Amino acid sequence: MTPEEITPAWLSAVVGAEVRGVTQDRIGDGLVGMNLRLGLEYAGDRGERPESLVIKLPSPDPTSRATGVAMRNYEREVLFYRDVASTVDMCVAQCHFAEWDPATGDFALLLEDLSPAAQGDQVRGCTIEQARTAVLELAKLHGPRWDDPTLHDLEWLGRRAGPEDAERLTQMWSVLTPGFLDAFARHLSPEAIELVHAFGPRLGDWVEGRTGPWALTHGDYRLDNLMFATPAGGHPVAAVDWQTPGHGPPTADVSYFLGAGVLPHERRAIERDLVEEYGAALVEYGVSVESDWLWEQYRRDAFAGLIMAVLASQVVGVSERSEAMFTAMATRHAQHAIDVEALSLI
Repeated sequence: MTPEEITPAWLSAVVGAEVRGVTQDRIGDGLVGMNLRLGLEYAGDRGERPESLVIKLPSPDPTSRATGVAMRNYEREVLFYRDVASTVDMCVAQCHFAEWDPATGDFALLLEDLSPAAQGDQVRGCTIEQARTAVLELAKLHGPRWDDPTLHDLEWLGRRAGPEDAERLTQMWSVLTPGFLDAFARHLSPEAIELVHAFGPRLGDWVEGRTGPWALTHGDYRLDNLMFATPAGGHPVAAVDWQTPGHGPPTADVSYFLGAGVLPHERRAIERDLVEEYGAALVEYGVSVESDWLWEQYRRDAFAGLIMAVLASQVVGVSERSEAMFTAMATRHAQHAIDVEALSLI
């Protein structure tokens, strides 16, 4: 589907009322997909029907689109909204339409417009209160399907475990790390560069050493993919961009978010307490975890963010915004792994 195909007739069929006009505005940076806010004009009284919606389409950038198809990002997001979203308590946008074409890789998702909530900013970082809200929201994603054996039946969920995944990820790391360092080494501290080199040979051990319990994970839980309430309204926090849902260690989402969402000096001051609060929030779902174990898993999963920064920065289209975002991610995630001595746990 292209923006030109988003016609009043098509929208009328989806929302169940006559739409006589529609406006489109590009929102967000959409490194792998394209997001548009649609303003709907109805022929009669719209009643309780939405006056605006958000549609997600493949990226117009050929490199980013090819990445989205090859990495199954588009497929996974559609299947998340179709089959999984209703089984967790985390706040996500209501889905009005979800289709994916396996032959072409094209997709279209028509979603609730979460405004007046505002998107987080990965480059700027967030407040301590926003960080707490976001971390506790993760318990509402992980808790309902904590160690749920039926998640193994969902083949399309991303997984990083076992020798095959370890070998694949190691190969990707070795191929893409030189380009990453060429682009970002000037922003990294000597200790961070040393960590990148030291982690590569141990990446396979890191993957194979990941053990349960496992849960449903977001996979890219960062500020640019979160919508926070504003004085004008909105949910306290809602997660968007479900292109990388996974079945894996839940602490990876927590560590990934805190590793780069909060500026390092603030993260050091709050992370241990927030991890404790997250563990306590899981109790509502009958999940009990030992405090020291949870902290150790959080520390070990600090590498989840560094892996994302290295690999993703090399497979999406380049823009001024993407360079600033990946610079923030690379520097903060590397420092996070250094601060919590993550390498010592492999």
